[in-house]
Amino acid sequence: MALRHAVLAALLDGEYSGYQLAKAFDVGVANFWHALPQQLYAELTKLEREGLVTGRQVVQETRPNKRLFRTTDAGLAELERFAAAASKPSFIRDDLLVKVQAADRTGTGPVIEQLEERAAAADAKVRLFGEILRRMRGDADEEEFLRHGERIGPYLTCLRGLDFEQGNRDWCLRTAAVLRERQTAEAGVRGDASVRPATR
Repeated sequence: MALRHAVLAALLDGEYSGYQLAKAFDVGVANFWHALPQQLYAELTKLEREGLVTGRQVVQETRPNKRLFRTTDAGLAELERFAAAASKPSFIRDDLLVKVQAADRTGTGPVIEQLEERAAAADAKVRLFGEILRRMRGDADEEEFLRHGERIGPYLTCLRGLDFEQGNRDWCLRTAAVLRERQTAEAGVRGDASVRPATR
C-alpha cells in the first residue's frame, strides 16, 4: 500500500483541505497508516498532478484562502484497482519489544517505565476511538449501525484501531507487572543473601 491510497480513501468522505486531511489522519486514519502533515501536502500535489484528485480554491475574508480536494473518478478507479490487488501480511517493528526481549540482561527499571507510558498513551487512544465510534453511529446502537450505517468503512477501521490499542494497553500493563514482580522477587533474594549469617 502507498500513502496515495490512504489519502484517496480519506477523501471519499468529502472535500478536505490539506489541514483537514492531516487532522483526519491524526484522529482516524493513523490507526492503520501514519503520515506527517508535510507528507500529506506533498502527496496531494502529486495526486492532483496525476488527475487522481481535484482541488478548488476557497476565498475566505478573515482567514487565508484554502484549497479543498476531492477524489476524482480516476482516483476512485485507482482505489478500485488497489482494492482488487492481493494484500500483504502485516508485521510488527517495535523498539519497545526489542527492549523487553533484552530486559533480562539490560535491567527492567527503564523498560517498566516505558511500558507504563505506552499503556497510558494506548488508554488515551482507546478513549478517543470510543468517542469517535459513538459520534459516527449517533443514536444507533452498534449492531444496528453495522447492519444499516451509510458509511461503514471508517467505522470498521476505527474498531480495528480500538482493538489494537486495547491490546497494546493490556499487554504493556501485564508485561510491566510481570517485570516488576520479578524485580521485587530478585531484590528480596539479594536482600536475604546479604543478611544470611556466615558459615564456619
